[in-house]
Amino acid sequence: MTTRGSSVPSQIAPAVVLAEAVVAISLLGCGVQGPPQPPRIEVPGRVEDLKIEQVGRKLEVQFTLPQLAVDGQRLTKPLEIEILRAQATPGSPPPKSPPSAVWVWLQPARWAAYASERRIAYPAALSENEFKNWQATDSILAIRTLTRGFRGRPVLSEISNLVRLRVLEVSRPVDRIKSTPAEKAIELAWQAPAKTLEGAEVQSLAGYRIYRSTTGKPGSFQLTGESKAPSYQDGNFEFGHAYSYQIAAVFKQGETTAESEPSQPYEVIPRDVFPPATPTGLTAFYTNGAMELVWNANSEKDLAGYYVYRHERGGNPRRLNQELLRSPILRDTSVEAGHTYFYQVTAVDLSNNQSQPSQEVEGDAQN
Repeated sequence: MTTRGSSVPSQIAPAVVLAEAVVAISLLGCGVQGPPQPPRIEVPGRVEDLKIEQVGRKLEVQFTLPQLAVDGQRLTKPLEIEILRAQATPGSPPPKSPPSAVWVWLQPARWAAYASERRIAYPAALSENEFKNWQATDSILAIRTLTRGFRGRPVLSEISNLVRLRVLEVSRPVDRIKSTPAEKAIELAWQAPAKTLEGAEVQSLAGYRIYRSTTGKPGSFQLTGESKAPSYQDGNFEFGHAYSYQIAAVFKQGETTAESEPSQPYEVIPRDVFPPATPTGLTAFYTNGAMELVWNANSEKDLAGYYVYRHERGGNPRRLNQELLRSPILRDTSVEAGHTYFYQVTAVDLSNNQSQPSQEVEGDAQN
C-alpha cells in the first residue's frame, strides 16, 4: 500500500528523509572552509637570572635558557644567543634603556658545549684591547635570545635583567700550593700573587676562593670556602680519599668583584699517621687469684682497641693480649701469688697507629 501522491513505500520514507539530512550536512561541512591558520611565531621567553663574573681575561656568563615561548608553548626552534653591551660612566645612575649593541653572537653550535641541561656557563673571552679599555668604564650587559621566522627573520625575546660591572686588573694564577699533614683538617698554604696580568704590582687583593673536587676532572670543582689569608683549613675530609683543589685570588673595587684564573689542580690524599690519645686512669687490683685492670675509655671515632703490657721489676715489658681489646678492661689470670707486676696500656686506631703507653701502675699479687 502506498501513500497518496508518493511512490515511496511508507515503511521506507523516514529512513530516506534521515539519509538526505545527513548528506546535506556533510555537503555543507565540506563546502565551507575556515580562514587559514598563520604559522606559529616562537618568541622566546625572557631570561631573568643573568649573572656575569670576571675570571682572569674572561667574563663567565651564566643564565638559564628559556624553555617556553611567550605564548606558553614549548620552544621547538633552535635558539641563538646575543650578549648585549653598553658603556656607562663610573658612578653614574642606572641606564634608562637597556643595551642594544651586540657584543657576542652565539649560534647553537657555539653555546651547546657550555650547556648543562638548560643552564649555560659561557666563558666570553676579552681581547687585549677590551681587557684594557673596559677597566676605564662600566659595562652594562644583558642577554637576548632569538629564533628564526619566515625567510630567516629573527624573532627576538625581551632583553634580560641587566648586569653592571667594571673589568679589574687581576693577578696571575696562584701557585706554589702546599699541604701540611694535620689530624683534624687538610691544611693548605700558597704564595700570595705579586704581579698582575699586565706585570704591575698587585692591588685591591681581597682574599681567595677555594674550589674542591673529589675527581679532579674539569668542570667538577665546587666552591668549598674562602679565606683572606693565603692559607685554608678544610675540615670536611676522610683519610685515604683523594681531593683536588684550585685556588683563585679575589679582587674588589667598590661593588665590583673579580677573580684570577684558578690555579693548577693540586691533589691531596690525607693519610692517617696520628695515634690516638694516651689512655688514662689505669688501675690494678688483685682479687680471686687474678689481677683486674680497668682504665678510662678513649673517645676517638676510629679507635680499634687496646694493648696491655706487663713486666716485673727489672724486666722488659711484654704484650699480654694478641688480639685488640675492645673494652677498657682486662683480667690477668697469669699472675703468681707473691709477685709484683707493672702494667701499661696503649690505644690503637683503625690505621694501626698506636698511642704512647699510659702511666705505669703497680699491682701486688698478694692475698
